[in-house]
Amino acid sequence: MEILPLLSSISILLIYLLLSHNYSNYFFSAFKLCTPFINSTHFHHQISPISDQFPQTSPPVSLTKVAKTRLTREQKLELGLAQARASIRKAANHSNLSLSTSLHYLPSSSVYHNPRVFYQSYVEMERRLKVYVYPEGELPITHDGPCKNIYTIEGRFIHEMENGGNGFRTVDPGRAHVMFMPFSVAWMVKYLYKDGSYDQTPLRMFVSDYVGVVSRKYPFWNKTNGADHFILACHDWGPIATEGNPFLYNTSIRVLCNANSSEGFNPQKDVSLPEIHLYNGDISPKLLSPPPHPAESQQHRPHLAFFAGGLHGPIRPIILNHWKNRTDSNIHVYEYLPKELDYYDQMLQSRFCLCPSGYEVASPRIVEAIYAECVPVVISEQYVLPFSDVLRWEGFSIQVSVSEIPRLKEILMGVSEEKYEKLKEGLRTVRKHFVLNRPAKRFDVFHMILHSLWLRRLNVKLA
Repeated sequence: MEILPLLSSISILLIYLLLSHNYSNYFFSAFKLCTPFINSTHFHHQISPISDQFPQTSPPVSLTKVAKTRLTREQKLELGLAQARASIRKAANHSNLSLSTSLHYLPSSSVYHNPRVFYQSYVEMERRLKVYVYPEGELPITHDGPCKNIYTIEGRFIHEMENGGNGFRTVDPGRAHVMFMPFSVAWMVKYLYKDGSYDQTPLRMFVSDYVGVVSRKYPFWNKTNGADHFILACHDWGPIATEGNPFLYNTSIRVLCNANSSEGFNPQKDVSLPEIHLYNGDISPKLLSPPPHPAESQQHRPHLAFFAGGLHGPIRPIILNHWKNRTDSNIHVYEYLPKELDYYDQMLQSRFCLCPSGYEVASPRIVEAIYAECVPVVISEQYVLPFSDVLRWEGFSIQVSVSEIPRLKEILMGVSEEKYEKLKEGLRTVRKHFVLNRPAKRFDVFHMILHSLWLRRLNVKLA
């Protein structure tokens, strides 16, 4: 008499596995981890598009019917992800999918790879995503971080994740899609690193010890070798700190400002984090309301391009060598900005802002330029730009290779007025995605980071 219930349970499980066949083989096996394709000009490995990931070769099975059966918590979690994938696929296959105007969101095809799919994925994230924050660790290195400097985003994300009341955090690890290890690499450098020693061992040791603690105390790390765990670091040494555990480095999701694909950053699993420099913890008042656009752009932005910065890294010396003090070209480049000039005023008076990498690939000038509606001219090598799995950077920025620096004036003068206005419109559209709000608001940088994590947990390609 007990055989029939057993067969029924087995049938239910088989249906469930068929519904999520693209997922069941990889997330619970760290050795078969299949991570998403990130649309980046620096990473050309291809996997099948989203339409191929959810083939319709067999009659559809009702997810609702399966949901009503008795499933374990783990199975319910995976079923919810299967439903989200189905919803995203439907958005990808229906060009006339309506978007709710009540959500105050107007997608633009010029700055998103696929606005409908992004919107649907974002809504599914808001509906489902749960993050468990490990309580282990003591202040100041864990559960805290800087909120007023170039590493602002470290502290602000940790504080919002733990105290923001945003609805994503769960105190029940069994309901979580991802696990957050809330330590700050910037604070490690401040409190553990011996200044001038160039010895980064204490950072690696701290990370190794932290992973050791949570892997011994909880079962979650060992189930996936950390594949559903993430850390967030904006300090240049974030990648170095993650070397403290090989699975953290190679398997976990690392949310990093230093997103250099030639130095171990893997855009298939890692997340590129925008570097946001807030001197006093808030956006400068000058950048809150940039000058008016269309017809008055020439009047308010008389300069073609602007840059001010010291000899920091290999790219800036080339820019300074070619363009420093050449005001006849209308490209204003300074090693040290004269005292009578204001940095943000110069950005607001320029059509283009040069954003070269320093010693590391990320630059806070990119976000400052977005705030100032000064079209960013990104000059870097092997930099995976933030949120590039969703955003089309060519819709609101110009990318120039190092070899093209001598031709900067020619390249920028070659941008038609029509294209320039479209780039400016793109900047106004994406600005909300790069703003740190207190408390967090829909579609802001906090939510975009979570959406990047959501995509990697879903294992889908939006572009």
